This record gives sequence, structure tokens and C-alpha cells, in this order.
Amino acid sequence: MPTNQTTTGSLLTALCPDLRTALTRVRYDADTLVEVLGADVHAALGRSEPVPVRRAARDAGELGTLIRLLLLGDALPEHDVAAALAPVGIEHAVAAGLLARDGDLVRAALDLRPLDVGVGTRWILSDLDDSMHRRTLTEEHVLGVGHASLSLLRATPTRRVGSVLDLGTGCGVQAVHAASYADRVTATDVNPRALWLAEATAALNGLDIELLEGSWFEPVAGRRFDQVVANPPFVVGPARIEHTYRDSGLALDGASELVISRAPGLLAPGGTAAMLSAWVHVDGEDWRQRVSSWLPAHGVEAWVVQRDVADPALYVGTWLRDAGLDPRDPAAQARAEQWLDALTSADVEGIGFGFVYLRAIDGPTELLAEDLTHGFDDPLGDEATAYFERSAWLRAAARDENLAWSSRFAVDPATALERVYLPGEDGWAQQVARLHRGDGPRWQHEVDESTIALVAGMRADGMPLYELIELLAVAHGSDEVTKEFMADALSVVAGLVRHGLVRPV
Repeated sequence: MPTNQTTTGSLLTALCPDLRTALTRVRYDADTLVEVLGADVHAALGRSEPVPVRRAARDAGELGTLIRLLLLGDALPEHDVAAALAPVGIEHAVAAGLLARDGDLVRAALDLRPLDVGVGTRWILSDLDDSMHRRTLTEEHVLGVGHASLSLLRATPTRRVGSVLDLGTGCGVQAVHAASYADRVTATDVNPRALWLAEATAALNGLDIELLEGSWFEPVAGRRFDQVVANPPFVVGPARIEHTYRDSGLALDGASELVISRAPGLLAPGGTAAMLSAWVHVDGEDWRQRVSSWLPAHGVEAWVVQRDVADPALYVGTWLRDAGLDPRDPAAQARAEQWLDALTSADVEGIGFGFVYLRAIDGPTELLAEDLTHGFDDPLGDEATAYFERSAWLRAAARDENLAWSSRFAVDPATALERVYLPGEDGWAQQVARLHRGDGPRWQHEVDESTIALVAGMRADGMPLYELIELLAVAHGSDEVTKEFMADALSVVAGLVRHGLVRPV
């Protein structure tokens, strides 16, 4: 870290227009990297295997020089780097903290890589990680675009909004993403070095982002935003801070509890939040109840999606490696012992991880917490927006049942009926029938024959729900529709609407 960060930060920001010119001229962008390296070598880059990348970069001219310098961390001759980075001067780049001298050679002092966040290439500055060279990360280390960041990018709603808050911005990647769909972006962080790099990242991409230093919610006290995004230091463990990008100083899942409980107060009416979070699975306790207890009693709707549950030993080992530690090292083993002792003493059986979506509503708090551990391809951002829209319709229908009974429904084009048969004594025997959504989160609902018949009758220009229920009752030999039959049918339809398998029209 530079000794005078304010001065160095100003130099780095001032360097960014020329740096952007160089990166554009050499075509140091996401698409060209794949084109030049090829899919297989680009995959090797993602696996932290430098040799195939270095071999491919040798014949890529000045772009190859930047690939070796910025992505592989190679020390290179100054004249080669100067040519590739022109009009950036080497002395200016060293003074700004972008480059460092290594004897007669020059190497990168920061990580600078292109990323396509859905609106073309953006360049992201961060600290060097240990993907290509072994290094132990410092407490103030500013993480680049890791798996968690990418997950949140893909899971964030991008409908146009007025204002976005990126809480705990780090290198600024979420804020840069938000600038593509928001009129105004505010980003906060407790780490001055993170704000230094986020400022440079914004300047490098020609973006105007408000950057505020402070802990948690202090920098934006009293303000409201149309959307909040947060990738907080959610790592579950003892109450300590070894790395500010992941450790909160709060015990167990205290960071997630703090953010989930306080984020609703940052939302403007109708505002939404998209956050990464983690929660412990405690012996004898339902994780859904745990997360539910963090929400206020009024004014928010929450959709909590659990993507994975990790065994404590696997969890601790993963995060030790994330910090550049070798689990075979005695010091790392001692740290693992302390970490696992803290989890064991709290009766932690597993650590859940996933997304938390919030929306400000006028009414009692509602929560749906569900597992989504199967694979799917579509990002969740658009699905979260659609989920809240469907949920709003269901709330209106709950207030006025006539809305549901008089509505017509259509089956989503991606919905399919699946029947599973196994061989039996008299031939094939059906074991289960499911309605399966083929896009988005790929939800599945097990259904009976009555539900199959009901859904089969749904048409945009067809009969309203009540008439479909009457026909279904007659088909089952009943002359009248009982209240119990109606309630059961309405509950089934509500579940299908909530997950987008059918929709009101």
C-alpha cells in the first residue's frame, strides 16, 4: 500500500484517461481475450494455469504483453511495457501504484482485468491475488472479481432505477455494474484502500460514482435508495478481523444478521435489495426461522434463496485457502482448530449460503425462504423482479378472493408436464407427476391428476378460475364445489403463480 495513499490515489485516478486509451487501443477487453486466447486457454486462465496462457500470449503483440503483465503477473522489459501502455508513462504508472520495478524489469503492482457485466467491457482494479503467484493476503487486501462477486452480479435485478447503494463496495465492481442501470450510484467501504481502488475503477470506466468512507450504514444514515446491493464480509466464524473484505468482527453469522435487519431502513418506498448472505445451521433450529428473526415485523417482503450448505470442515478449509494459506502449514492448522472450535461450541452443523432479496412494502413483513440447490443457467436478477411482481398480485388476491376467482390464467410457455414411471408387476407404474419450469430457477412442483386437469384448462382467452374449478368438481362426480375443494385449489394455483409456472392474465 502506498505510504501516501491520498496522493497516490489522486495520481492513479489522474492516470486513468490515458490508461483507458491504451487499453482500448490494444483491445484489452473481455471479448478479444477469448478471441486471442481461445476457449481452452481462456479456461486455463480461470484455473490459474499460466503456462498455456503465456504460450498463447507470445504471438499476440502488445495485447500479449498486457496479458502477461496484468493477468499472469510476469516481470517484463520496460520498453515492451511502455509500448503496450502508451500513452501512459512508466514513471507515472510506478508513482501511481499501478506498476513496480523489479530490477531491470517492470511488473504489475495491481490487478487490472476486463469484465463484461452485460453492457460491454468494464475494467476492474484490485489488489493482486495469489492465483498466479503465491502470496499471503494482508488485512487491507482489496479482493478482485471472485466467484461471490460474479454470483451477485448475475443475481442483481437490473431494471432501471433512480438510485443504488453498493454497501461495502470493495474494488467497486458492483457499483460499476449498477451504473449501467441507475441514474445515481453511491458506494461505501470502511477500508480506505478499497475506496482508493474503487475511485480509480470508476475513473477508468468514465463513471461518476459517489464514494463514502465509513463503517456499515454510518456513511448513508438517514438516506433512502431505490436499490441496495451488498456483498458484505459475511464469512461465518469467530469474532475477529483478519481480512476486511471477508471478516466483520462479528461472531458467526452476525454480519448477515446486521445487514439483513438494517437494509430495509435504507429502502425507498417500493425499493429493493439484493445481497449475498450466510447463516448457520444450528442443531435443533430451523435456518428459516433464524433468518426470519432478523427481519423487522413490518414493511418488508423477503425472498431468501439458499444455494448451498457446507460442512464446517469444508467451509473452514475453503476460506483458509482463499486467504492464501496452505491447510498443511502448522500455523494454518492452528487457525483451523480455533475456527472449528468456535463453530462446534455454537452447535453449528453447517453453513448455508445464498441470496437475500428484499422489497419495501406497506404492510406486515412476509418471508419466503427456500432451497435452490439444483443447477440452472439463467441469472436470478430478472427472476427476483418477477417474483416480487407475482407476490404483489398474490397479496392483492389474498385481500380480495374475487380477484383470483375471476381471473384467467395461462400456463407459462416454459412449463412442462413430467411423469416418471418405473417398472412394476403390471407394466409401467407412475411414481410421480411434476410440473417443471424449463427456464429461470427451473422450479418443480409435484402434482396430482386434479391439478394436471386444472392447469390443462388454463387459457388466456379461456374460462376464469371459478368456472374451471366447477368443471373440475363435476368431472370428479360432485354436484357442488365445497369450500375445502376451493381452498385447496386456490392454494395450489397460488404456489404455481409464485414460482411462475402459471400466470394471471
